[in-house]
Amino acid sequence: MRKAIVAVVGRPNVGKSTLFNALAGERISIVKDTPGVTRDRIYADINWLNQAFTMVDTGGIEPASKDKMLTYMREQAEMAIETADVIIFVTDVRQGLVDADHQVADMLRRSGKPVVLAVNKVDSFEKFGNDVYEFYNLGIGDPYPVSAASMLGFGDLLDAVTEHFPKQKPDEEEDTRPRIAIVGKPNVGKSSIVNRLLGENRVIVSDIAGTTRDAVDTPVKYNGKEYILTDTAGLRRQSKIHEDIERYSIIRTVSAVERSDVALIVIDASEGVTEQDAKIAGIAHDSGRGVLIVVNKWDAIEKTNDSVKEHTEEIRRILSFMPYASIVFVSALSGQRLPKIYEEVDKILENQNRRIGTGVLNEVLMEALAMQQPPSDKGRRLKVFYMTQVSVKPPTFVIFVNDKELMHYSYTRYIENKVRAAFGFEGTSLKFIIRERGEDKK
Repeated sequence: MRKAIVAVVGRPNVGKSTLFNALAGERISIVKDTPGVTRDRIYADINWLNQAFTMVDTGGIEPASKDKMLTYMREQAEMAIETADVIIFVTDVRQGLVDADHQVADMLRRSGKPVVLAVNKVDSFEKFGNDVYEFYNLGIGDPYPVSAASMLGFGDLLDAVTEHFPKQKPDEEEDTRPRIAIVGKPNVGKSSIVNRLLGENRVIVSDIAGTTRDAVDTPVKYNGKEYILTDTAGLRRQSKIHEDIERYSIIRTVSAVERSDVALIVIDASEGVTEQDAKIAGIAHDSGRGVLIVVNKWDAIEKTNDSVKEHTEEIRRILSFMPYASIVFVSALSGQRLPKIYEEVDKILENQNRRIGTGVLNEVLMEALAMQQPPSDKGRRLKVFYMTQVSVKPPTFVIFVNDKELMHYSYTRYIENKVRAAFGFEGTSLKFIIRERGEDKK
């Protein structure tokens, strides 16, 4: 099953980003006292009592505002609400219950989604405990007192959140058809590619960026094999406002990638690969999904004998964190090379599910260790004992060593490169877990 999506929403300046950062365990959202700093949703993967989910931060909701910036933030929050499985509604005990809280609560009720009410800034229950009860007046359930700044009250809050996660029924069979998510910036031709792959106009196609508002799942059969294609809303780039960092609307892409086996990252050949493309590719890479880079509108550029080579080198340079990704050059307009997408997806799916025997794997490991000696620190040298594959999708390997602290990232990458050279694994990321010998027995 896919990870649940949890959206953190509320009025501006009630501490949503502080709560998000505290739960995520790192400083991801910008935190300032100025309302409206968090303009677009951002996300983090969270684990609570062996339940994994994706949490999405949002800009503040000002239901009645006509301000363009606040209207944009409200639209972003509404999109997050539509996509979320559970919503954390954050309020502020120090400001008390205000009219805007009631308006946000009405919006959340209309969504029909489960809502967990967090009353933030309760640093002292003795001081603010009685004030929490006022929030029962919102009529959306029990208020959970928390302090994002002091990291208090998270346990009860997360327990309430995870209770609402979708559960698979015992007799419900999981859909095993491969899922392919088509992601990318607006107007790069995602919907046109879907329509060509389907052989019919099932998705609205327009020159206006951002036509596709929802992620659309469509079954398709090719060469006797069934797939599910998911077209996603384009990622809009938000222009700079004041001095704050640019943000991206990513929740639909995150959700689609989480539900997919392979992500097709569509790039416009006439624009070339951009920083936004790298951001989108990073979502798929971090999720451990298979990746196929699809360079669309290949018919629209003037070509030389070196065009494919030059574009490939540029993509590899900017997307240097995913050298394993396959690349195809297509035209959705003419249908050029589109069947190649299915061929590449099948290869990626095969690589994602590939298992390597421990004996063969360790032959490669021993050869790698002989070619480049493990690093040392302060007179203590890393000893690598053995490696074994423990799972697939993505292929995951455990390396047993004498001291995890000595296992530098660069040496893990070196071993990964040797594994790829020996076994391929094109199109899929690999995951390496470093353990000290004896850890598996604890």
